[in-house]
Amino acid sequence: MRVGGKTVRWLARPGEKGSEIVPVNRGGKIEPVRCSGSRLSFRLSEPMPTTGERFERAVAIMARLRGPGGCPWDREQTFDSIKPYTLEETYEVLEAIDNRDWPELTGELGDLLLQVLFYAQMAKEAGTFSIDEVLERLSTKLVDRHPHVFGEVKAETSSDVLRNWEALKAEEKKKRLQAGGGKSASPEDAPESVVAGVSHAIPALLEAYKLSSRAAHVGFDWSSIEGLFDKLREETSELREHLKQFPEPGPRPHGRGVAGSGEQTVPADLRERLEDEVGDMLFVLVNVARFLSLDPESALRKTNRKFKRRFQWMEERLRSSGQTPQQVSMDELESLWQQAKRQEPENR
Repeated sequence: MRVGGKTVRWLARPGEKGSEIVPVNRGGKIEPVRCSGSRLSFRLSEPMPTTGERFERAVAIMARLRGPGGCPWDREQTFDSIKPYTLEETYEVLEAIDNRDWPELTGELGDLLLQVLFYAQMAKEAGTFSIDEVLERLSTKLVDRHPHVFGEVKAETSSDVLRNWEALKAEEKKKRLQAGGGKSASPEDAPESVVAGVSHAIPALLEAYKLSSRAAHVGFDWSSIEGLFDKLREETSELREHLKQFPEPGPRPHGRGVAGSGEQTVPADLRERLEDEVGDMLFVLVNVARFLSLDPESALRKTNRKFKRRFQWMEERLRSSGQTPQQVSMDELESLWQQAKRQEPENR
């Protein structure tokens, strides 16, 4: 409510018996006032900025940084120069989530939002679009793709929702193509394809997850996870079969411990077949993760961090004895690795 032209917040209605002390804002200070009976007590305060006002302030700051007399670095940036930062900020958001570091996530989400504001400001300067169009398109898409919330469509389960989404997105793309507002259709990107909208620019594990998920929505899937393990054995067998053609003495690590080890010369056609088989194995493993409702990208990131943590523990142990990994045998390194595993808390 408003009192004297200012927004106020109601604090309390004193009881019929006795009285109570209620702080009231007077001239920027908080002073106690005794109230009793049926009088109401208020705290006069400046209105808190709304979410919209905070967002508008961020947009205005971005415009100021890019405007005359703004920041030279910000003014020099282009869509292409900002792209690497967008990817970096995205992964920093993911890392904060993995670490359950909520204070850090607050900052990282802000850094990611900055990328959106940056692109929108540059587009506004170029006369192509502004943050207003970005927000309007987002809101419209959210409403249009949730007819089970904002319309009459029924969706009882998450699977129902996903099937509706795919159908709606296909219809949206068809309309864009018909209106001439999108890319011309191609055999591999036809509007009727359920996998047409999966970007080639996203990380390969995520692309594999999305492709297989969309195919599964129309019934192209393994009947059980055992079928995936059978497929993994099949792909492993095919890889081993191709390895029989590998030049002697066979695949070797590129590093210390193998005399003359270096880049081995492998026929181009064999290398291509090996790459295909390794890719097939990775695709199957992504589907194992999908069956278990796990994100393969997150799973691999956690394993990467685990490996890094354990290896650094090994290095520290060796450093304390005046040694480096290069100076000890593989058996000693393996022993240290097992120690590194044992010293970690479970479920870390």
